Amino acid sequence: MKRVMLRVAYDGTDYCGWQLQPGKPTIESVLNEALTALLGKKITVIGASRTDSGVHSLGNVAVFDTDTRIPAEKICYALNQRLPDDIVIQESGEVSPDFHPRYCDSRKTYEYRILNRTFPLPTERRDSYFCYRKLDVEAMREAAQYLVGTHDFASFCAAHAQTETTVRTVYACTVEKTGDMICIRVTGAGFLYNMVRIIAGTLLEVGYGARQPRDMQTILTACSRSAAGPTAPAHGLTMMGIEFEKDPYILAQNS
Repeated sequence: MKRVMLRVAYDGTDYCGWQLQPGKPTIESVLNEALTALLGKKITVIGASRTDSGVHSLGNVAVFDTDTRIPAEKICYALNQRLPDDIVIQESGEVSPDFHPRYCDSRKTYEYRILNRTFPLPTERRDSYFCYRKLDVEAMREAAQYLVGTHDFASFCAAHAQTETTVRTVYACTVEKTGDMICIRVTGAGFLYNMVRIIAGTLLEVGYGARQPRDMQTILTACSRSAAGPTAPAHGLTMMGIEFEKDPYILAQNS
């Protein structure tokens, strides 16, 4: 028996998120079905991040156990032939049998894309949020810096979310504009439910001029969801990828 890791890219538009939901299409359910058909035995993947309905990914991670003779690094090729066009495995490989993508030190990076122009572009509609109001990118950039570090992010957590602690560490939070596209990029050790989308919604209010950059400090101190801005729509969010502190493939070679 070996444990195989997959890096999974997907357009989340037509899915109800990552996690299994009875009677609903999810990324996890499609992967399970395709792997079961490919390997001839029931397979259940374990995902690193349970992205919400409509959220996209360029590099979510999942693992599963199998006794197949197919080399781990070749499974991505065979699996992609059975997956729909909006889910593509970017790589596969064998990892240590005890490697768990949710319980090891890692850095996750998300991007929230905002198309800021007079009229929307049809080609950008699936993975960016359209905003016709002119945004002050410099003010958004200044506000984002208040979020860097270890803080209690209760104000940026969806109400009624179940979590042992709302303290999280954000390593970087940047706001950059290229042409008409504004990109909010957040890297952290882990995120609360809807945290990045609430950060995006709050930074949008700063961009409108409804809040000042320094208000971010007050929002953090409040530790109340009502203190922050709205939750930005899901389709603008993409999980860019996960970097593990220790290379899981190297762990497999040394095990």
